[in-house]
Amino acid sequence: MRICVFLSAADLDDRYTGPAREFAELLGRGGHTLVWGGSDVGLMKVVADGVQQAGGRLCGVSVEFLSARVRPGVDDMVVAKDLAERKRLLLEKADAVVIMVGGTGTLDEATEILELKKHGHTDKPVVLLNTAGFYDGLKEQFRRMDEEGFLPRPLTDLVFFAEEPVGALAYLEESQGVV
Repeated sequence: MRICVFLSAADLDDRYTGPAREFAELLGRGGHTLVWGGSDVGLMKVVADGVQQAGGRLCGVSVEFLSARVRPGVDDMVVAKDLAERKRLLLEKADAVVIMVGGTGTLDEATEILELKKHGHTDKPVVLLNTAGFYDGLKEQFRRMDEEGFLPRPLTDLVFFAEEPVGALAYLEESQGVV
């Protein structure tokens, strides 16, 4: 399976890097391909290292203004002209999406895939990996949107909330018939 992971390129502490590394190792051992932003810094590097060391493949999609941070030695690397093209390519190259901890860029990517899914433009499974309760507030906001009628489809049709890496990958593999 080709799994797109939206996540931060920031250097973060172990409460975030530990679970990210665990997910990456599970992904790699499962023979899956990581589709990610292509950077060789911060949490993006942690995940790419883990996938590669565990035997998985790497497919990066960077953007011109970040080309100095591109990871060398990947299986496939594309450099997009802008962020909009990057998001489109990331989603095109993936069978499923995992949203890990991140900042405004990650939040932008997350809402884009959920918006596409809400309108029926994709049926790819989406997992929000709520490491260390990072997305508790967002999870609550999504539930409120669902309960108060802001979503035309049930929230459970749009996104699966996982608290642990093993649950995130198990959901994806089950949803894609990979087991």
